[in-house]
Amino acid sequence: MRVTKFKQVINNIFLVCSSIVFSQHSLAMDLEDIKKQGVLRHIGVPYANFVSYIKKDDFQSLSGLDVELVKGFAESLGVEYQFVPAKWSNAIGKLTGQHAQFKNNQIIFGNESAIQGDIIANGVTILDWRTKLADFSDDYFPSAVWLVARADSDLQPINPSSSIDKDIANVKRLIKGKDVLAMEHSCLDPNLYDLYKTGANIILPNRELQLSEMVPAILNKDAESTLLDVADSLIALEKWPGEIKVIGPISQKQRMGALFRKDSPELRKAFNQYLDDVKNDGSYFKLVEKHYPSVSYFYRDYFNLSNKSEI
Repeated sequence: MRVTKFKQVINNIFLVCSSIVFSQHSLAMDLEDIKKQGVLRHIGVPYANFVSYIKKDDFQSLSGLDVELVKGFAESLGVEYQFVPAKWSNAIGKLTGQHAQFKNNQIIFGNESAIQGDIIANGVTILDWRTKLADFSDDYFPSAVWLVARADSDLQPINPSSSIDKDIANVKRLIKGKDVLAMEHSCLDPNLYDLYKTGANIILPNRELQLSEMVPAILNKDAESTLLDVADSLIALEKWPGEIKVIGPISQKQRMGALFRKDSPELRKAFNQYLDDVKNDGSYFKLVEKHYPSVSYFYRDYFNLSNKSEI
């Protein structure tokens, strides 16, 4: 009997200790905690040259604008860089400890989750619903959502006007009765742009696609057109020349940034300062040129190139 009770006591102590260790591992951390731990954990979803896996022979490495940006930030803090892979559906939970999705124009909270990272950076569009869950850095990349169709589609590009609202309305009129591929939980969520009211046949993938798979899906004739943001559109136009066309805008101008927990204000502040530094010394734009060679042609003003020779 005494042996049994002793074992129970030991088991209880083990459970308590395990719980403490787990909770400490999951605790939200701000700048000083990260410096003490010596590691900055970067949560990233593979997407549009922001986060990419490059496989050569049997070796797989990480690349992308946000990978290089966060690695540089980690170096500036004097800590190691650690990548935490994620999906669009679980990235928020890995950052905040609470899974959440945007569905039917409202935030739906899911299960609690262990906190696995300190920053989400993979071309994350600044959307109102996301700002309720976490805090964005200063924006550092332009975006918008466009309608993109196969070249053989009878959808024709609109003639741009001086009003983005009129252009969006014209595109929405064109898609009545048309198949449009979209993706919930991302910037391509049809709920964000009231697309169900247009009369379009909104198609949601029956599996979780990467955003980079949207154009291959329409080329495979899963749909006639798809929503696509600027970064993916620029890459797709270069990758499939003559096979797709941009019809026009679905959204207003958008911006992208990195996400931080609401209880990590000093980490966010430090990242914003790092952004200012790399923008001022020109190294940020060199990264942009490296991963998006044509973006400056479309967004010269955003990158403040009027007085720069680099194009």
